[in-house]
Amino acid sequence: MPLQVIIGTQWGDEGKGRIVDWYAARGDYSARYNGGDNAGHTVTVGEKLFKLHLIPSGIIHPQMTAILGNGMVINPQTLLAEMDMLHRAGISVSPGRLHVSHAAHLITPAHQALDRALEGKRGTGQIGTTGRGIGPAYTDKAARRGLRMADMLAPEFEARLGDHITEANRTLGWLGAPELDPKPICETYLQAAGKLSRHIADTSLELHAALQNGKTVLAEGAQGTLLDIDLGTYPYVTSSCTTASGVLTGLGLGLDAARTATVTGVVKAFQTRVGSGPFPTEVFDELGSRLRGSGEHPWDEYGTTTGRPRRVGWLDGVLLNYALRVNGVSELAVTKLDILSGLDSLRLCTAYRCNGQRLTDLPLIPTDLGHCKPVYEELQGWNEDISAARSPSDLPSAAIAYLDRLGSLTGIPVRLVSVGPEREQLVVFPK
Repeated sequence: MPLQVIIGTQWGDEGKGRIVDWYAARGDYSARYNGGDNAGHTVTVGEKLFKLHLIPSGIIHPQMTAILGNGMVINPQTLLAEMDMLHRAGISVSPGRLHVSHAAHLITPAHQALDRALEGKRGTGQIGTTGRGIGPAYTDKAARRGLRMADMLAPEFEARLGDHITEANRTLGWLGAPELDPKPICETYLQAAGKLSRHIADTSLELHAALQNGKTVLAEGAQGTLLDIDLGTYPYVTSSCTTASGVLTGLGLGLDAARTATVTGVVKAFQTRVGSGPFPTEVFDELGSRLRGSGEHPWDEYGTTTGRPRRVGWLDGVLLNYALRVNGVSELAVTKLDILSGLDSLRLCTAYRCNGQRLTDLPLIPTDLGHCKPVYEELQGWNEDISAARSPSDLPSAAIAYLDRLGSLTGIPVRLVSVGPEREQLVVFPK
């Protein structure tokens, strides 16, 4: 019963799509278990660049069945647009290959309007939402008034959707935002229901049967550990569980699925985040521009979903160890090591200095980082171009030393290292 879990160990944008793509070549099912189209996974295959926000990136491999789990919130228009993009690229998105949980919740234009209006009301206290309606959709889910994929199959779907828009208009009016016309929204969603109806399934049962029959299920998370609703840098977080424990609830699996699971923690060779919130190792000026890139290339540090420039900094070992602990990570996948080439020296945060104390673990909560200053180790950089490396022996000694120090700091072995944006630009370390 092999369950392979891919987890982001930072604030998202770790390059999980690349790692999922490597494992997907050996898998049977690729399943998303949380979040919505506020996340984005990018996979480069030759001249083709695939940016996927809802559909698991494993679908690019023809033997994989893609699952959108019950823990997700789904904008049908985004889903249909992605399906069309993949179809035009020659990738099958037939009902036999793409299954959507009947229990996944819908995102509507009302959720998006509420998201934007509420964020605007926060003023200087904005948390940096994408405006995609994720938070309001999860709010409706928790309040037991949400619409689910199964509702699209019901005769009363149009009436329920109309009531939902009417109710949201009351709140929008109170917020001083424009109200929505229910009629065109209902027409659009009824058309979407017709196109998606054959994809809606009991994915929990399907995945359980797959694992019982010895199939490999690749659980693909969105965002990263530090954006988890419970364990992240609250309130600057997303609205779902982004950690490994969310795989079970987000896919409808029991604890037996976890007994043989491998958890791969994806960590960028430096640190990034989008939006507001604490960032102890953040850097600015020329070094920040160097790590971020110009934005001219798809792999530069600009959000796949929002296009916003990411904040950048040195790798934070304290936050990394926290993420590894709460996820039960088995192995590390390090991405974007090639970006560090050309730097004379590197820094790695191994502790914090907080209120006169030296801490190697987080304060009481990960939000309480405002008074924490990073304690750095200096490591030698390298000038060699490592983009052609395909085995550990191809890497310069300073790059190996950086990876070795990361392994000794965390106690977790490095398994994969990406050295460029292309699918084949990957170094695999022996187990």
